[in-house]
Amino acid sequence: MDAVLSQYIDAYYLHLMVLIGINIILVLGLNIITGVTGQLSMGHAGFMSIGAYTAAIMSVHLAFPFWASLLAGAAAAAAFGFLLGLPTLRLEGDYLAMVTIGFAEIVRVFFLNFEPGGKAVGLSGIPEHTGFTLVWIMVLLIIVLNAKLLNSRIGRSFYAIRENQIAAEAAGINTTRLKVLAFMVGAGLAGLGGGLYAHYMTYIAPQDFAFMKSIEFLNMVVLGGMGSIPGAILGTIVLTLAPEMLRIVAEYRLLFYGALLVLLMIFRPNGLLGDIRWYDVKKRWFNKGVKTWES
Repeated sequence: MDAVLSQYIDAYYLHLMVLIGINIILVLGLNIITGVTGQLSMGHAGFMSIGAYTAAIMSVHLAFPFWASLLAGAAAAAAFGFLLGLPTLRLEGDYLAMVTIGFAEIVRVFFLNFEPGGKAVGLSGIPEHTGFTLVWIMVLLIIVLNAKLLNSRIGRSFYAIRENQIAAEAAGINTTRLKVLAFMVGAGLAGLGGGLYAHYMTYIAPQDFAFMKSIEFLNMVVLGGMGSIPGAILGTIVLTLAPEMLRIVAEYRLLFYGALLVLLMIFRPNGLLGDIRWYDVKKRWFNKGVKTWES
């Protein structure tokens, strides 16, 4: 399928579309942690790197099948999400952000000195199994599962924790279990995205998962709209394409990029799509279809 697409679509645009798909998976994971549950995580790139290195090392050094490596990377990241989620239950806001930043930096320094991962040089020779078709099938599947989760009782409990944790506890919601669950799910998706990224780029290095990578993912969630799946997707598309579109201004690219973010947040402080959910979109289109049919 990818070979057929490459005959009709320029390789550069296919590359961008694959990166957008991988970023959507990563941002949907962060959206569950920060956008839906309200836990400010600024170390999402750390989970991505765990998934990327686990999947890559299993493929390169242990000759595991691609799917086994990919699932192992997601599981490893989810396990670290569980371990990080437990001690951060009593932390909120800036304190939680500081812990997640520290976690991501510890992971980065670990891989800088990790022999099987190539240390600072990085790991090369990773099999190229990721392509446009696979990535976007995964994206569609994860969007559906994400929407089902957020429309379930657990998803509504996530939103309740974000709005008022004390009131959620008073209503009988086990906030401890659900906050850890949110971290695990979000980290697992980050690990999955990392595994796909490693098997697409065929080379990874610790600097690929630096602090600014986490900030980039957080920007995508905030820009699109906290807690909104359509918002997370739109924010990802805008901020993945913006640096590429601004290449025409060369050295002023980052200046325009920053100005674009500032302007968007001034005029759309709640994000491009606010708190719009898939359920609201479907309901609106259904009502419109009923009115059209009746008329």
